[in-house]
Amino acid sequence: MKPLELDVFLCRTDNFGVLVHDPETGFTAAIDAPEEAPILEAATRRGWKITHIFTTHHHTDHVAANLALKEQFGCEIIGPINEAVAIPGLDRTMADGDRFLFGNHTVNVIETPGHTAGHICYHFVDDKLLFAADTLFALGCGRLFERPAADMWHSLQKLAVLPDETAIYFGHEYTLSNARFALTVDPDNERLKSRAAEIEALRAEGKFTIPTTLGLEKETNPFLRAGDPAIRRNLIMEGKTNEEVFAEIRKRKDNF
Repeated sequence: MKPLELDVFLCRTDNFGVLVHDPETGFTAAIDAPEEAPILEAATRRGWKITHIFTTHHHTDHVAANLALKEQFGCEIIGPINEAVAIPGLDRTMADGDRFLFGNHTVNVIETPGHTAGHICYHFVDDKLLFAADTLFALGCGRLFERPAADMWHSLQKLAVLPDETAIYFGHEYTLSNARFALTVDPDNERLKSRAAEIEALRAEGKFTIPTTLGLEKETNPFLRAGDPAIRRNLIMEGKTNEEVFAEIRKRKDNF
């Protein structure tokens, strides 16, 4: 089986657009559809026809180009069953634990409520790829718009059990701000300090910080580390639950 080919580019202000291409079948999936023009430019540049859109959640900056792309390519739009009424052009719904084939590549659907009520992530199992959109960012996680902190913590734990080498593609270029915040709650983490310096250099050169890996996030992302004793000491929350610590970290990031 030939490996998937990926193209990553910027949409809108800070959204990532991603095209996933299967060279054996010619299938090409857009991971969400933030903006029509950059997606079309990428598809044209690569000579790919968009056959699918894998929608993660209903926010406008992730579905704005759904109908335009469907009109042009006749692509199939797949999305979360619990947000079906809010996804433009939706053809097929997916729930937690559903699996489907993209060519010969198995895709597992992981429901991750928190940022929105029905947010889903797409895990390409054999390819060790996770498209996490606005659930898990490099050094961050999504804001809690539709579900409480405990739900998002549970969602992140569902992702944390995937293999450490899983490559994570996320929805926004927020990494520099996330790194600066992470250092405020985990200031003695040497791996985090080193990574923050690397991120500062990348962004100064105008380079993207995508993808990350799950193993790296587990070492440095405070939103996955609510049980870490050092973070708990820094927050003066040694006796609190992981959900309470996570909620405090999310609250602090909201006000950062």
